[in-house]
Amino acid sequence: MNRALEILKERGFVQQCSDLEGLSNLMDEGPITFYIGTDPTGPSLHIGHMVPFFAMRHLRDSGHRGIALLGGGTARIGDPSGKTEMRKLISYEEIDANTERFIDQLDRFIHFDGVNALTANNKDWLSNLNYIEFLRDIGRHFSVNRMLSFESYRMRLETGLSFIEFNYQLLQSYDYLQLYKLHGCRLQIGGDDQWGNIVAGIELIRRVEGAECYGLTFPLVTTSDGKKMGKTEKGALFLDPEITSPYEFFQYFRNVPDSDVERFLLMFTFLPIDECRYLGSLKDKALNEAKERLAWEVTSLIHGEEEANKALSAAKAAFRGEGDASQLPTIEVEISRLDSGIGVLDLFVEAGLAPSKSEARRLVKQSGASVNGRKIENEMQILTSRDLENNALMLRAGKKRVARVVPKS
Repeated sequence: MNRALEILKERGFVQQCSDLEGLSNLMDEGPITFYIGTDPTGPSLHIGHMVPFFAMRHLRDSGHRGIALLGGGTARIGDPSGKTEMRKLISYEEIDANTERFIDQLDRFIHFDGVNALTANNKDWLSNLNYIEFLRDIGRHFSVNRMLSFESYRMRLETGLSFIEFNYQLLQSYDYLQLYKLHGCRLQIGGDDQWGNIVAGIELIRRVEGAECYGLTFPLVTTSDGKKMGKTEKGALFLDPEITSPYEFFQYFRNVPDSDVERFLLMFTFLPIDECRYLGSLKDKALNEAKERLAWEVTSLIHGEEEANKALSAAKAAFRGEGDASQLPTIEVEISRLDSGIGVLDLFVEAGLAPSKSEARRLVKQSGASVNGRKIENEMQILTSRDLENNALMLRAGKKRVARVVPKS
């Protein structure tokens, strides 16, 4: 097998391939061009989006040429794959703004040079399509029966599949055809929920151009306890630091289940494979240090070394009594309010450690709330400036979530 494919397989990326032997032979002949598509339907990428982009880095480092395709056109419809209901349609202006954010986020990770790693936007060829000509030239190659055989469409038939969504597979297939014509693209990679769309694109190119292209999908990553990877109590683990702080990002990986350490090191870092396996095999305190290494590596790749170091220092301050506590999630409260006294439930909600007072009350009743290391026993407790230690209140919810409250004059 081609070495680049071996690396992907050893690191846990390979789920399905349209023709693994054929793709391997093609890659042995020389560098190929491949692409990944992502629709800018939200304001930020999240860690689940990044699995194919980690694979993109591995392929590029092996000498291949990667294209990150932003779906400025397809985002106007929304991909039904993996969804139980139709996406909410957003304005074209929002899509364009999201596209710019996605490119900025990816550039920090991929480092687009316009040669071995570049971007494209399918708005360039989709936004002004002539619908009649598109149906004549492209739509005639698609079988409705074949489309309905794919899981992404089958599962939606029960809840309702709109006609606009039904067109999505045609448009994504057309993307592949355009990238083949423009850049000689021979491979599409993506999450396994894209399998049907990728296969449809391969078949379209074969019918229209008589060329053999390939598809490679990656597993949809879940944690060992069955949860969707990157899901937190606040929602997805976003790359935008204004939505998910680097500290919260770091803490997610620091607290992954023990059985996921090796797998996530292999997939979300570029540490050597042997080192990933060694770190994942450690036990007890040494495994916690391996989790810390995992968290630092991923945070460094996404947010930079400086932010990763700050997050590590904050974690040490929160859980070891060392490091820099100022890097912890912090809210400022008017000193006059603290002098007068603030209810502990209100403070936990304001600090983001509970979504509501009822949840904060439950936290107290379950002995999960503490301030400056002292457990809160009374949900009616009032905290004042007299409770400050080192000019701060250190709030803790359970074992893993902390926040600092500091006075503002």
